[in-house]
Amino acid sequence: MRTSGSRAAYGDAGRSDASGRHRNPFLHRRHHFQEGLPGVTVRSPFRGAAAHRHPILGPYEAVWRANACDAETRHAGSSGGVLTALSIWNLESRGGESHTVAPSSREPRRAVPVSLMSKEQALASASSRYAPVAAARDVTAMSGQEAVVSKPCETASMRAMVDEGAGPLLLSFFCAGTPNQTATDDVITRLGGEPEDVVKLRYRGMGWPGKFSAALSDGAVVETEYDDSWGRTLGPSVPWRCRTCGDGMGESADLVAGDLWETDERGYPLFEELEGYSVLIARTQRGVEAARAAAAAGYIQLEPVSVEEVLAAQPAQVARRERLMGRLVATVLMGLPITRYQGFGVLRESGKRPRAIYKEALGAAARLRARGYDWAGGRVRPVLSKLRGR
Repeated sequence: MRTSGSRAAYGDAGRSDASGRHRNPFLHRRHHFQEGLPGVTVRSPFRGAAAHRHPILGPYEAVWRANACDAETRHAGSSGGVLTALSIWNLESRGGESHTVAPSSREPRRAVPVSLMSKEQALASASSRYAPVAAARDVTAMSGQEAVVSKPCETASMRAMVDEGAGPLLLSFFCAGTPNQTATDDVITRLGGEPEDVVKLRYRGMGWPGKFSAALSDGAVVETEYDDSWGRTLGPSVPWRCRTCGDGMGESADLVAGDLWETDERGYPLFEELEGYSVLIARTQRGVEAARAAAAAGYIQLEPVSVEEVLAAQPAQVARRERLMGRLVATVLMGLPITRYQGFGVLRESGKRPRAIYKEALGAAARLRARGYDWAGGRVRPVLSKLRGR
């Protein structure tokens, strides 16, 4: 039912003028706000503008294998320390603030947004934080000398606020979703520690991929391998919105980095401790210029890498993009809202593998039912029974 705040209630004041702006300022602001919400709509902003476009990887100007040149930065970071090195480069070479997230000084199990002013602060914030935290900023009030590191969904929201080339340099990373905050405590408890006794916590880093490590107040340290902490506890707690995300590879960023995993003969990542490497993707010309400037200044090392190598190193991201339609269909059938993905080729990809989409939809529905949801009002159960031949 429409409320008094609907367009109909405003009459002509709710219509748009020739520029596309609502004549009513309130409605214009509301429309602008909703268009930037990653839970409502996510756009691939550089479709048609970038030099290259891949159906899975998205638009890009250049793709490299990358790592931090500084050994300490490379070791501290999650996958070669590239985003940390870029943040330091932005501070030292461009004189601009870099914004990211870091462990809370009061509660090490929680992450908080921070503004970096030194290399030491950047190193203290290095590596992934697998817990909820808001890194997005009001980029309309920020200068081009600043840089923001954030999740792809937050990057998409900030990109919607400014034109390409305006605002801060937007840096992002390949994302598989944000685990529940309580999952961190569950890992610590499972390892024999008390969450309240944690004085220092790392999810990754200090190697590649690095270990989940929690230092306790009595001097003890509990730790486990990355594939154990993420695979058994953190990963399964990721919310459904993240599981239906089509932008895990950060198509709105100027530069986006991700693990360039070594894989076995089956294509599964090998989580063996090695010197870290990232794939670094420039999605804009601004990103190309920033990466090359950081490399020329000795902060990062770049070498070409093929798209095929990148996709082989990220099988989970590939599978999610290819089968996303199945998850979205199941979500709709459960009566839940979905995000609109514009320019990601979701429908086109689903047409290439209808059987896989069908199986993904059934699997997604089963997972949603396990979470306590059921078919929308029971109206589709008879239809599915017929489709299954029951």
